[in-house]
Amino acid sequence: MRYVVGYTENDRGRDALELATSLALTQAAGIDLVTVLDWPQDGSVAPGGVRAREALERAKEHVPDGVEVSIHVRLADSFAEGLVELADDINAGLIVIGASSNGLLRRFTVGSVANAVLHSSRVPVALAPRGYRHRSAFTRMTCAVGTRAGAEGVLEVSVESATRRGLPLRFISLVALDVHESSDSGEAINKAHQHAESVLERAARQLPENYDASVTVAHGRTIEEAIDDIDWDPGELVIVGSSRLAQNRQIFLGSTANKMLRALPVPMVVVPRDWVRTPR
Repeated sequence: MRYVVGYTENDRGRDALELATSLALTQAAGIDLVTVLDWPQDGSVAPGGVRAREALERAKEHVPDGVEVSIHVRLADSFAEGLVELADDINAGLIVIGASSNGLLRRFTVGSVANAVLHSSRVPVALAPRGYRHRSAFTRMTCAVGTRAGAEGVLEVSVESATRRGLPLRFISLVALDVHESSDSGEAINKAHQHAESVLERAARQLPENYDASVTVAHGRTIEEAIDDIDWDPGELVIVGSSRLAQNRQIFLGSTANKMLRALPVPMVVVPRDWVRTPR
């Protein structure tokens, strides 16, 4: 398994590398650290190539022993395009990027690069929250599911990912947040609990016997409030599915995932619609 990491020598790049390191330690995967430079307009050698490679070498030195790291300086019309092309070229299983450095009040602010990658990648995309510094293996995986059409396609991906890594699996039911009435109403909360039980039943049929799986019902006046009310492990990883509006095997963040993203204190992995992991 290879992880493509978009890197620039700033806080956002370090966040991405920290997340990729945690993922690699958990999965025993390799990291492909890449900086993308613009194509020179006059056909000459791209400026900054030497400095970019030196920055990648410095970053590589901080990755723990035992994690294989390759470095790449790519030329492309955009940073996002370079990341997606490299992921295709090496058959990567994941693209890892940092959130925008402009977020002040919330943990995530999706910048232009992250937004472009999210809407063009054909493999899952992992987003590191601002200031992410968890350099050890993950301890739990959480899958956010809803009841709208296509919202539970990520269930099988989460089950497979958690069992492959040997991690406890938690499902967050967002049903209460999908209705128009107050998410604190008794009817909405009752719907959420009913949905949670059905999700756990379906997951149990796919999980090994006595596997550590649980459900948390998130409810509040807003999605952000509900997310803030949930207990998060420092070593947690959240998986969400792409919106039903996405084209086949592509990503499109729906309104719920966007709101979740702004409130989460832990990394999020967005899985393309109808994505199926292939052996690597």
